Amino acid sequence: MTLPPSYSLAESLGQALSAQQLTLSTAESCTGGGIAAAITDVAGSSAWFERGFVTYANSAKVELLGVAPELLAAHGAVSQAVVEAMASGALQAAGAQLAVASSGIAGPGGGSPGKPVGTVWLGWAWSADSRIRLRSHCYQLEGERIQVRQQAIRLALEGCLALLPLG
Repeated sequence: MTLPPSYSLAESLGQALSAQQLTLSTAESCTGGGIAAAITDVAGSSAWFERGFVTYANSAKVELLGVAPELLAAHGAVSQAVVEAMASGALQAAGAQLAVASSGIAGPGGGSPGKPVGTVWLGWAWSADSRIRLRSHCYQLEGERIQVRQQAIRLALEGCLALLPLG
């Protein structure tokens, strides 16, 4: 059996979270649950993966994650402000200590001059000193839809690992 490319990253993330007795949640748009799927490929992930939110529609971002409709109207779903709000909302809704969020344009359509196909925002939220801290990054990924999504999943997991230990 061949393991998915993101398996070793998810396994390493699980080991690091378990060692620190931390949990993770996800809020996904363009990855459509792919981050959560990579995580749950790892046996025993229920010990460190709290839950995932697939919020593909803007209404789901508002209802499930508490993203302000004004943010969506002002910046669009594929933006720093929205992905940070998604990550923060997932962190709070799940009661986890770390959350990762994705929003992007995987293609083949949907791009614009300001946000071409392959534009993906990833955001991370974590609890530290009783405050929510945020980090986000915009990537311009190459390839077909499935390749953009796979790259985003890998980058999301790598970003989680880079934050550990949380501080």
